Amino acid sequence: MAKKKVVLAYSGGLDTSAVIPWLKENIDCEVIAFVGDVGQGEEDLTGIEKKAIDSGASACRILDLKREFVADFIYPCLMAGITYEGKYLLGTSIARPLLAKGQVQVAREFGADALAHGCTGKGNDQVRFESTFAALAPDLEVIAPWRHWNLRSREDLLNYLAERKIPTTASAKKIYSRDGNLWHLSHEGGALENPANTPPDDVWMLTVDPRQAPNEHQDVAIDFEAGRPVAVDGEKLAPEQLITHLNKLAAKHGVGRVDVLENRLVGMKSRGVYETPGGTILVEAYQGIEQCVLDRETKHWKQEMSVRFAELVYNGRWYTPLREALSTCAEKIAERCTGRAVVRLFKGSANLVARSSPHSLYEESYATFSADEVYNQKHAEGFIRLLSLPERIAALKFGPNGGRPY
Repeated sequence: MAKKKVVLAYSGGLDTSAVIPWLKENIDCEVIAFVGDVGQGEEDLTGIEKKAIDSGASACRILDLKREFVADFIYPCLMAGITYEGKYLLGTSIARPLLAKGQVQVAREFGADALAHGCTGKGNDQVRFESTFAALAPDLEVIAPWRHWNLRSREDLLNYLAERKIPTTASAKKIYSRDGNLWHLSHEGGALENPANTPPDDVWMLTVDPRQAPNEHQDVAIDFEAGRPVAVDGEKLAPEQLITHLNKLAAKHGVGRVDVLENRLVGMKSRGVYETPGGTILVEAYQGIEQCVLDRETKHWKQEMSVRFAELVYNGRWYTPLREALSTCAEKIAERCTGRAVVRLFKGSANLVARSSPHSLYEESYATFSADEVYNQKHAEGFIRLLSLPERIAALKFGPNGGRPY
C-alpha cells in the first residue's frame, strides 16, 4: 500500500519545522512542503527549500504568488472595504485564502491525500485555511497537529527538534510571533499580551519611529483606473511593484502603525500590532477618489457594505457566494473611480490633501459661497417642508414632538 501523501503549508518557522517530523512519526506519511511567496521577503525565503528537506520533507514546492496576491486579493479588498473594526487592514486575513488555494494546487500536482497546516487551535488562521480547503478540495483530509500533539510551548517545540537533531534558527529568546507579506507585518506575543503595555520599541521592524522621521513632509500622488491603483507620482507600476514602492515611501515617514485589540472569530479578544505602510497610503487615497465620484446613496451603501465585507474576509469566508457577490458590487461601484489623489506623509500620518477625477460629481458653481447663477436658494423652503412633513403632522395631531417628552 502506497504511503499517504500530505502537503503542508510551510513557512520555515518553528511550528511548521516541527510539524514535518511529527506528521511522519504519527501518520507514517510522505510530507511535501508548500511555500507561497506573497512578499514575505528574502530573509524568510532564503534557504527555505533546504530547511524543509532537512526537516524531513520529501519535496518543497515554492509558488510566486505576489502579483496574484495584489491584483486579485488586495485590490478587490481595497475597492470593497479593507478595514476590520475600524483599524486593521486585513493583511494576514487577505493572504490566507490565496495560500490555501496554492496549497490545494500543489496537492493536486503531487496526488496528495491530505492537507496540513501549523495553525493553533486558538487563532483565526485555522478557519481561513480550512474554509478554503472545504470550498476547493472537500475530498482531501485536513490535519491540524496543534489540536492533537502534546507540544504546548516554544520550549517544547525547540526540545522536540533538538531531540531529532533537526536544525532551526528559532530560539527560546524570540519574543514575538510575526507574519509578513507585501501588504503588512503583524506582531503578537511578549509584552503585547498585556493591553496596558505600550508597544516596546523593538516590536517595529518596517517603519521608523515617527519621532525620528524626516522633519519635512512628502506628498505622494496615486493614480487610479476603475478603482485600481496604477501609478505613483506619474510612474506606471505593476501591482506588486506599486505596493513595494509605497511601502518604502511610507516606512521612512513612520506611516502605517496601528495597535488593535480585536475580536477574533473564535471568540476571544487578541492584541495585534500591525505595520501597513503602503496600504495606509492607498486606503487614504482611494477614499479621496470615492469622495469625488460616488453619489450620496451609493457612498453610504458602500460604507455599510464595507463593514460586512471586511468581516467576511477576516472570518475566512473568501470562497463564498456572498463574498463574491459583494466583490462584484464593489467592482461596479468602482467603475468611475478613476483619478488622482495626493496623500501627505509626515511624522507617522498619511492625510489626503488633494483629489480629482474626470468623473467627479463636485461642481464648484453649486457648492461655492460666492454669488452663483445655478442654485435657487428659495427651493430649499419646499424641500425642508416636505422632508419634515411627518414631524409636522405628528405635532399638529398629538402636540409638540408628537406628544413625546423633549
